[in-house]
Amino acid sequence: MRAQRRVWTTAAVATAAVAGVLVFQGVTGTSGADRDGRAADAKSAPVKSDVHRTALKTSSDGGSASLARRDTAPFSLLGVTWTDPAARVTGTVEARTRSSATGAWTGWLPLDTEIDGRTETGRSGVRGTTEPRWVGPSDGVEVRVRAGDDSRAGLPEGLRLDTVDPGGDTTGLTAEPAAFSVEETPSEEPTPGEEPTVAPPTEDPVESPTDEPSPTPTTETPAPPSPTPSPSTESPTPSASPTTPTASPTPTSGPPSTAPQPPIVSRAAWQADESLSTEAPDYLDRVKAVFVHHTAQTNTYSCADSAAIVRGLHTYHVKSNGWKDLGYNFIVDKCGTVFEGRKGGVDRPVMGAHTYGFNRDTTGIAVIGMYTDTKAATAATTAVARVAAWKLGQYGGDPAGSVQLTAGANGGNFFGKSFAAGKTYPFQQISGHRDGFNTQCPGGSLYTQLPDIRSLAAGPVTGLTIASVTGASASGSTYYTRSKVTVGWKAATPSSFVKGYELLVGGKPVASVKGNVTSASAVLAAGKHSVQVRATHQSGRTSLSPVATVVADTAAPVFSTKPALTLRTGTVNTTAVPLTLKWKATDAASLKEVRLTAPVAKTYGPTTGSASHTAKPAKATAWKMTAYDRAGNTAAASVSGTPVILQESAAKKGGKWTTKSSSSYLGGKSYSSSTKNASLTWTFTGRSAAWVVSRAATSGQAYVYVDGKKAATVDLKSSATKYREAIWTKSWSSSAKHTVKIVVVGTKGRPALTTDGLVYLK
Repeated sequence: MRAQRRVWTTAAVATAAVAGVLVFQGVTGTSGADRDGRAADAKSAPVKSDVHRTALKTSSDGGSASLARRDTAPFSLLGVTWTDPAARVTGTVEARTRSSATGAWTGWLPLDTEIDGRTETGRSGVRGTTEPRWVGPSDGVEVRVRAGDDSRAGLPEGLRLDTVDPGGDTTGLTAEPAAFSVEETPSEEPTPGEEPTVAPPTEDPVESPTDEPSPTPTTETPAPPSPTPSPSTESPTPSASPTTPTASPTPTSGPPSTAPQPPIVSRAAWQADESLSTEAPDYLDRVKAVFVHHTAQTNTYSCADSAAIVRGLHTYHVKSNGWKDLGYNFIVDKCGTVFEGRKGGVDRPVMGAHTYGFNRDTTGIAVIGMYTDTKAATAATTAVARVAAWKLGQYGGDPAGSVQLTAGANGGNFFGKSFAAGKTYPFQQISGHRDGFNTQCPGGSLYTQLPDIRSLAAGPVTGLTIASVTGASASGSTYYTRSKVTVGWKAATPSSFVKGYELLVGGKPVASVKGNVTSASAVLAAGKHSVQVRATHQSGRTSLSPVATVVADTAAPVFSTKPALTLRTGTVNTTAVPLTLKWKATDAASLKEVRLTAPVAKTYGPTTGSASHTAKPAKATAWKMTAYDRAGNTAAASVSGTPVILQESAAKKGGKWTTKSSSSYLGGKSYSSSTKNASLTWTFTGRSAAWVVSRAATSGQAYVYVDGKKAATVDLKSSATKYREAIWTKSWSSSAKHTVKIVVVGTKGRPALTTDGLVYLK
């Protein structure tokens, strides 16, 4: 459904004259763009715009009117106006245009008719009007108007099409947007040749007779004389009546604000033709509230054209509506650029013409676009919030608060609430146009964004979280560091609303930074700390991030059990002897890992205390380890060992043993015996030993004696044949001289033993 909007405003009141061009060049209220030099007014010159007026032909029954398709002088904005500002078109007004670049015609474009023509009533030449629509550079047009089915009065008299060529270009405009992200909004306009979603009239508008030439648009054709405005059912109070003005003194400058002024493109920078608006601005006592609007009825414009759109609005409001100046105090485009609207000084309480009955004590901000079903870009809503916070902050207002406003005229709003002139009513200090009058403006989607705009403008900073702690290692929700950390954070609120951040340790600030900085450093004493970030919104409201726990630890880990080597079971060969590396590391705060750096590289978790490895026999090997805690402290330890293979021939024999040869045996040979109590004894000096055997299904059992004492009974039986297997091991805490003796048990049915020898670790 297309948006319709009423722009009903109180009449302007007379004040002391102030020359418009002086107001914007050096007196007060200069924009950020001016101060920064990004859009120096000295380099800008007023642009003369052209308005072409063409009468529409009304049908004999007064129910429709039209302008046949025709060529035109160049234009980019259009609207339909009529003589009586109190009259309304209750039906539909539509136009279609031809692109001067491509020659393609658009579909029928609706023009919003819910504009109250009594805005600035009492001025000579004020007319009723549709909302102007930006269509881009065009050179052809067609218009059709149809009265509503329930309209008894038919269409108003003096219907005409006004087309505006804003002139100029935008190459010199480089002002910084008030918000820094650009989100292109989808088009709500029909593409050439397409019909819009609104239903066209059931009957074609009456065209000019074929034998009668169509009127030709002419530049600055005098408008028909304006009759005396018809009586209104509304009864304006003196504060709203043009015949009983209540002038406020002309302020030399606006009061300081609790919020910073955003960058604003001055009228000189967007090349306003000040000869259009020769009257002095009117001033309010204060600004109590802000009304948000939308305007120009298009989302498909380029932000490079925004200045031209503002010039077009200015020209249309003055030359077509008959107003004294542009109606809005500020205009915002979808890229977040803020333009100065009605003249008088952006920092002063200039009275605009934007919300009928509630212009006094309020400021109007219009967003260029159509937001019935499409949300406004974040850049635009951010800019609106910045302007609103600044203007309300000049007068102690709260963007999230409410205020009482006095109605300047009888009326009602979109939600069915009635207003009586002279009575006061509560309003949000940031309201939508529909809150003050019966209009869909600023569009259903933008209206739902007003709570977010209030939140941005009022604070506090939202979505504040710690994003990183550099110089620390995280384990779960806890960070570990030696001492110095750099804390990084993020927030959902744009930095333009943030006055500053503080880094808190134990609840006390240790560092402060500006609102556009998102990190700070701190040096922590040893121990456990609670770290937070506190944000201060430009409103003064503060918010805290969730707590991060940071442990400062300068103590190194400890190897409570030094690394040690022992032989283990497994297959032995001439290049690898199986062994086990054991250790235990601890840390007062939190152990992170233990790394084996030689002879191979491995990393183990903090709870691991042993690992299986192999070592080359007859070679001394150093096993080096480093323990790391979460803070980055380290401790090193090592152990060395040499595996030695004692062949079976190195043993002292007892009883009968037979030599067997095979490449599967260590050294190619082994001893075998089936004689009960036959024995082999090895003597060595070392700290670990392993008996190496061959195994099969017929292998028997053996007794193992260590240093003369029986230590074990070992069964060599195996379903699968195995060679060079370390089947039994024994380790000691230190190296010493030991004997290992094996004795054949003589197991019934499988008495044989086959042994390759003994391995020990020195």
